[in-house]
Amino acid sequence: MNEQYVWDLHQVDETQVAVVGGKAAHLGALSRIEGVHVPGGFCVTTKAFRRIIERTPRAGDLLDRLSRVDMDDREAIRTLGAQIRRTVEATPVPEDLAAEITSALARSGEGAAYAVRSSATAEDRPTASFAGQQDTYLNVVGPTAILRHISRCWASLFTERAVIYRHRHGIDHRTVHMAVVVQQMVFPDASGILFTADPVTGHRKVATVDAGFGLGEALVSGLVNPDVFTVRDGEVVSRAISAKQRAVTALAAGGTQEVLIEAQRQRQPALTDDQAVRLVELGRRIEAHFERPQDIEWCLADGDFRIVQSRPITTLFPVPESGDRDNHVYVSVGHGQMMTDPMKSLGFSMWQLTAMVPMYEAGGRLFVDVTRRLASPTSRAALLDALGKGDPLIRDALETVLDRGDFVPSLPDPDPAGPPPGGAPAPIETDRAVVGRLIERSRTSLADLERGIRSKSGPALFDHLLEAFEEHKRIVGDPLSMQAIMAGMEATWWLNEKLEEWLGEKNAADTLTLSAPDNVTSEMGLALLDVADVVRPLPEVVAFLRGVEEDGPFLEELAKLPGGPEARDAIEAYLDRYGMRCVGEIDITRPRWRERPGALVPAILDNVRNFEPGAAERRFELGRQRARQKEQDVLARLRAQADGDRKADETKRMIDRVRTFIGYREYPKYDIVSRYSLYKQALMGEAERLVRAGVLTEREDVFHLTFQEFHDVVRSNRTFDPQLVRQREEAFRAHHALTPPRVLTSDGEALTGTYRRDDVPPGALVGVAVSAGTVEGRARVVLDIADADLEEGDILVTAFTDPSWSPLFVGIAGLVTEVGGLMTHGAVIAREYGLPTVVGVEGATRLIRDGRRIRVHGTDGFVEILD
Repeated sequence: MNEQYVWDLHQVDETQVAVVGGKAAHLGALSRIEGVHVPGGFCVTTKAFRRIIERTPRAGDLLDRLSRVDMDDREAIRTLGAQIRRTVEATPVPEDLAAEITSALARSGEGAAYAVRSSATAEDRPTASFAGQQDTYLNVVGPTAILRHISRCWASLFTERAVIYRHRHGIDHRTVHMAVVVQQMVFPDASGILFTADPVTGHRKVATVDAGFGLGEALVSGLVNPDVFTVRDGEVVSRAISAKQRAVTALAAGGTQEVLIEAQRQRQPALTDDQAVRLVELGRRIEAHFERPQDIEWCLADGDFRIVQSRPITTLFPVPESGDRDNHVYVSVGHGQMMTDPMKSLGFSMWQLTAMVPMYEAGGRLFVDVTRRLASPTSRAALLDALGKGDPLIRDALETVLDRGDFVPSLPDPDPAGPPPGGAPAPIETDRAVVGRLIERSRTSLADLERGIRSKSGPALFDHLLEAFEEHKRIVGDPLSMQAIMAGMEATWWLNEKLEEWLGEKNAADTLTLSAPDNVTSEMGLALLDVADVVRPLPEVVAFLRGVEEDGPFLEELAKLPGGPEARDAIEAYLDRYGMRCVGEIDITRPRWRERPGALVPAILDNVRNFEPGAAERRFELGRQRARQKEQDVLARLRAQADGDRKADETKRMIDRVRTFIGYREYPKYDIVSRYSLYKQALMGEAERLVRAGVLTEREDVFHLTFQEFHDVVRSNRTFDPQLVRQREEAFRAHHALTPPRVLTSDGEALTGTYRRDDVPPGALVGVAVSAGTVEGRARVVLDIADADLEEGDILVTAFTDPSWSPLFVGIAGLVTEVGGLMTHGAVIAREYGLPTVVGVEGATRLIRDGRRIRVHGTDGFVEILD
């Protein structure tokens, strides 16, 4: 069999993708499912394709050039792709191969009509469907035409869209091969697409059927709007019947044509409800076989459904594994941590091991199961209140699920005699010494961790780390620490609520918290201004830094320049204090600033260009004075009111309280990231040891292992399957294409939530007001901090900001993010710096174009696009 170039579809299944490509492998598997009818045919294997490439040296040379081309050079891709296609199509099919294809046609019916369809080895995979990337030809008649169209299918592997799609999914062009399916043509009354899960919401129990008259090409090409049937639990729950004016039908001599549909038939449904339900039942059978939701192409001929393709739906966000069939509601961790990018296996498993509550992974992101807390009235109210203050869209999404009344179970409140579930920590006195003790406790614990790790290696290190994770959780969950955090947050909420009630002033706490003490994240941004002060008067150093690449070492070379030692020492001192931080720092696999100090250079150069010497001290003092003036103004206005002394005294106590504790809000994250840096140093030492022992190829391979898998490798000191790492790498790339939902149900429904407001101007983008003030300026849309090129007065627009973005905050006039809430890190630092800020603006980086003028209403929570 392995010497054959042509295999019958009944000979193949999912295990033979390398030989017959994804489409043919799925068709072969489909033909084995009871009750599923697949048109007969055969497959010209990838061996034939490789033979064509090998006998055409020019094609191989062009393919090598294509693999080296910059993927941003669309013209080069277009030119090289066209040259490869012309070369492949011009290469004669060898006589023995042509004879084998002709013989297969003779067995199936030489004069019959066929569909000739591409079947690449990279398509129809769980992480990349390649839908529409290669070519299909319908109603091809006769051996000569079929051979010509097989060549055209081979060539379609190199269309511009296919080349770019492979690049985006990290697939080497030289590793992908093309098979071709030659399948008996079906001349249907109706055809279309079945999605066994709702492709928009992700709901796994809802199927949608798109249907039209004639061949499915009319739907795929957008020639007509389809009828759409929505099916759930064995019945059609909604339908939309379109006016289908045209259809694509087969010509007797081969090929297809567009035809007009008679007027009286245009609004007739292409399927009956019973047929739609029967089709979905078939789809469920197919879905069960492939163990994931499917995108299925179907035809209806003589009352019988024929399945002509089935591929995984790759755009659905995965559902966390629960281990049961109960209903579950999950809330995104990344939206609270301001890092919605996917994490690698070591990253999310480390976060799970050090988190205070169980977390579930899906799509490289982490989620918390809140079902039980939603089930009883008391814990539900507390949860909605807490999450709503952090992110109103999460609250709205949860309320959408609750309003349905049939998804979340209803449980009674706990025994009134017992402690309240998830109650707020007891209050503490307003005393800065409390913060000092907490910080000192953290430093002592970190020093103990560093000493303990230094003396451990091999399995003993992992055992020690597991103990360290318990200490990690003890420090993070310290009741006194939680009391201090809550004291600052509750004082903020009290001030905003009472001062709006008493003085009609929104978000007054934003000014009252300017330059609050002990805020390690805001200090980090100001400290980089001090580094710029050292660099600014050194022209050779400035010129050198302009040529530094983010991932290249430079500190040693820097020290050789005039003034270089001083500049290096300033950067090193900064790294000693903040080098454990980086973008996406909750993922331990991300490179820290200490590992990649070049990541700081763009921000340093921005500060050199945009600020005068001494800016850090001036900015901090200006903020402190503004806060003090605001306090005096507020207290004076309150005392002028009836019962003013009482109001002023209460407000003064809360101002003192918020300034005592609000800065500490940032310290626990700093402590966590400091611990992560020590964990990482130890783990990478183990990875290097395994590389030297020949167990690993590269030390970064461990990033695609969970902590437990890494532990097992160290214990056994044996090589593991490198294919696992490759699979995890591919999955990680695929996860980047998925948008994580704020709320996800066990049915797969992804909910984003909506703002239910009618107090914003038409066309404005709505979000959460987190830092007061209004500012107008140029929008700079920045998706990667390394690409930031900011001028004073710019408004930063980005997806999310974790603490590592804080150095950029000193040079901007305002901030807009897609993710965030009142007390997320970006919001706290924006208030600290007095930046008008709106967060939680859905689609901000897509809807606001770079360079446009916008107005940020930080007090009222919306953004206007001005030009």
